[in-house]
Amino acid sequence: MTSVVTAGGISVTIRGAVVDEGETVLDRLVSDGVPGALASRNSHLWGPDAARTAARRLGWLGLPDTARSLPARLSGPAGFARDAGLDRVVLIASGGPARAAEAVRASAGAELTVLSSTDPHEVRGALAGDPHRTLVVVVDDPAGDGGADGGTGVDALRRVFERALRDAGLAGADLARRFVVVAASGSAAERAAREAGHHVVEAEPDVDGRYAALDARSLTAPALAGADVGALLDQAAALAATLRQPYDNPALALGAALGSSALGGRDKLVIADHGSGLAGFGAWAEQLVAGALGKDGRGLLPVVVEDVEAPGFDLAGDMRRVILGRRPDEPGPGREAGISVAGPLGAQFLLWECAVAVAARVLGVDPFAEPDVLESAGSTAALLRSEEGTAPTVVRRPPVLVEGAVEVHAREDALKGAATLAGALEAVLEAVPDGGYLAVLGFLDRCGDAEAAGLRPLLAARAAKVRRRPVPVTFGWGPEHLHATGQFHKGGPRNGAFLQVTGAVRADLPVPGRPYSLGELQLAQAFGDLRVLRSLGRPAVRLHLRDRAEGLAQLADALS
Repeated sequence: MTSVVTAGGISVTIRGAVVDEGETVLDRLVSDGVPGALASRNSHLWGPDAARTAARRLGWLGLPDTARSLPARLSGPAGFARDAGLDRVVLIASGGPARAAEAVRASAGAELTVLSSTDPHEVRGALAGDPHRTLVVVVDDPAGDGGADGGTGVDALRRVFERALRDAGLAGADLARRFVVVAASGSAAERAAREAGHHVVEAEPDVDGRYAALDARSLTAPALAGADVGALLDQAAALAATLRQPYDNPALALGAALGSSALGGRDKLVIADHGSGLAGFGAWAEQLVAGALGKDGRGLLPVVVEDVEAPGFDLAGDMRRVILGRRPDEPGPGREAGISVAGPLGAQFLLWECAVAVAARVLGVDPFAEPDVLESAGSTAALLRSEEGTAPTVVRRPPVLVEGAVEVHAREDALKGAATLAGALEAVLEAVPDGGYLAVLGFLDRCGDAEAAGLRPLLAARAAKVRRRPVPVTFGWGPEHLHATGQFHKGGPRNGAFLQVTGAVRADLPVPGRPYSLGELQLAQAFGDLRVLRSLGRPAVRLHLRDRAEGLAQLADALS
């Protein structure tokens, strides 16, 4: 059985048993008046307990219209950049805005450096460009999108770039105007930016970062780098016109399919791209789905895989497969295809935002609350306040196993007596609860240590052999995952196991005005998250690479 819903430039195709499951939920949503209520920004859609928060978080529904003023609001900084010859744009952001900006950059082919990592190696790479041609966009990270931890990282990166520009000979108003700060009107960040003489772009006050793909938080840097923001908003507006429709409504159909999947026990959403042309979109969708739905012991775990042939895109009873783009042929009986979604980037942003909000109603969770994100932030802050200096204190704890360039840090009983790295990795896979998942968290350099992402398919393939069934394996770059799957890790179903990877720092960077370096901040973020996971009883092992390149090669060999 196949259901195809096409409208507003989007096509959602649903196949197999999910059609019947989704249609039952869809009919209930229609009878409850959900399409009209969502389009009208009814804050009571998610229950009375969520109404107060939702009333302050539904501005994203109007962004296809309200964001039209963004090019005009950017005329000041854009003109300054043009006159000063600033043709290199660096974005400092976290969470949804960083991932959305990366997707826009890739789609538009814009020259934009997106920095959301505190890894000193990655930051040094971003600092390597000509400072006299650099414009820095800083997106304020309010408590609604990652809290103090994200704010600490963004603040640290801003300070590092300010020092670098100052060291390059910039000062006074010339230095101040090299920064564009995106913040909500009336916020402390906006007031501080104006006092400092920075360019200020006001973000929508009733939009949080997770739902800000079409807001100034996500679009300012790509627009300044040359992306066509108007085209994205046109694409979103075409879909927005369909949101009130009870049927022929792609967002409602997708939301019903997602919600019914989770209710039916298929709580792993495996996402693969197949010719969508939307590079980076899966990472943005991941942070939205995990953060909006993973709480109160419920949710959908997004598992972004490399392609439709990748390990982990297998059929399994607890997985729902989603293809971004064209569905490949899948001959053979019993081959459930699940869901495929096609359409342009601007419309896809709005589609998934609406669909996830609908799925949240189906699951009975508040899509805007993040009750568990601040736990890691608080743990990080406590470590940074340590009188002895957090990172050196924790690093001195002896590993339980050392092999070559890799140290294994775990509780004594976690490795089940394993004496080799390969054995330790198998112990990690065996620790994944039945019906659970393994999350790999790489606190490394996304550029210089890009091979770390290759651990995901290797572990997925190895897990299928060790456990004799597919095991969902996710990969996230730290500290960015704290704003993506981090909420799910702590607040979702308690069936995750965690493999954290940290690496030795060859050349650290001090954070001006702070008593710690970027390397110490990164380790504090890693240890803070690990502390919270272990306090919740989650199986968690940390691998520390004494030499990053050699250690990653060792891990790949151990999993081959």
